[in-house]
Amino acid sequence: MNEAKGKAAGLRIALFSGNYNITRDGANKALNRLVRYLIDNGAQVRVYSPTVKKGGFEAAGDIVSVPSVPIPFRPEYRLSTGLPKKVRDDIRAFNPNLFHLSAPDMLGHKAQSFARELGVPVVASLHTLFQTYLDYYYLGFLRPAMERGLNRFYGRCDWVLVPNEPLAEELQRDAELGDHVRIWSRGVDHEKWNPARRDMAWRRTLGYSDDDTVLLFFGRLVKEKGLDIFEATVDELRARGHKVRPLIVGDGPAGEDLAKSIGEAVFTGHVEGDKLFRAVASADVLVNPSTTEAFGNVNLEAMACGLAVVSAIAPAAEAMIDHGRTGLLVPPRDVGAWADAVEGLICDPARRAALGGAAHAESQSYRWSCILDRVIDTYRVAIETGPRAGGRRQVSRRFRKPATA
Repeated sequence: MNEAKGKAAGLRIALFSGNYNITRDGANKALNRLVRYLIDNGAQVRVYSPTVKKGGFEAAGDIVSVPSVPIPFRPEYRLSTGLPKKVRDDIRAFNPNLFHLSAPDMLGHKAQSFARELGVPVVASLHTLFQTYLDYYYLGFLRPAMERGLNRFYGRCDWVLVPNEPLAEELQRDAELGDHVRIWSRGVDHEKWNPARRDMAWRRTLGYSDDDTVLLFFGRLVKEKGLDIFEATVDELRARGHKVRPLIVGDGPAGEDLAKSIGEAVFTGHVEGDKLFRAVASADVLVNPSTTEAFGNVNLEAMACGLAVVSAIAPAAEAMIDHGRTGLLVPPRDVGAWADAVEGLICDPARRAALGGAAHAESQSYRWSCILDRVIDTYRVAIETGPRAGGRRQVSRRFRKPATA
């Protein structure tokens, strides 16, 4: 699209990411889709991020590599080490009229300070509840310190984009951001994610019979996705006499340990494109114990495919799922409740189908173009109003903890 005519014409966005396309996850896919949409609609975008020789997928837009080091014990991610003079000179030459920060890392903090030096407004987007990660790695005692750090980071931004109303309400209630919090939801490509992708012949090649209830785990195989609860739920269902052979779609550093401990299961590894859409749509029930996502792309994609979704109670899931109508919500650490919810769907195919049908209908309201247009609107408001005097607003980041048993 011609720059002079696009709905994003005149925008010059410097986007800062901790991991723009190194790993294929929901946050990175959302950022890349946004950049592609901005460029297609007349904006100029320059992305500043750590890079590797071979990324997880093809990146959208021009990337300027920033210095970084591998994160200890998680080498698939990298940690930026700052904003050196060479990169700052590149930013000056690009002459952005807005900074977009997507992570509260060192790069994000340095970019905030540089934006103030240049007199450019700052928009931040919240993609992950990083403070919840600590509990999965026995570091919960660090949570207050991390929340204070998040206070400082979001408190220095002019506008904050969050993916759903519960998170927006918490910021508006507990913080001094007021109406400077806006919603950037997520969409789903319904031509790719839909019930027509279901392939019973493919299921049979994996050893499933047509009347089996196939339980799906879909996502990165990492501890913070609630793998321990998924495995414990499978064990409990087997103890109750159900023949459970889960379908696990995805890969990650915890995959090898899971394969050793979960018993009989089908692991697809990392799949993309039509193979991914087919795998998800060919399951029956998504079991999603994760509480770390700020949005929950996995839930939405499974819903679009017509699956019954059983998800942990968390702000993102509560914003998307109407319990009992479009899915089921379960206390995150209550294995008995997880087993009860899933067992009910195994034993009642009609209810399972009703939940899946309602979920599919609900997913139709999540359309990318309308959602991304709202981000463009926020950019324009931020540019029009400019940076706040002093560049400081204290933000309380007291996100509620996920429900427990």
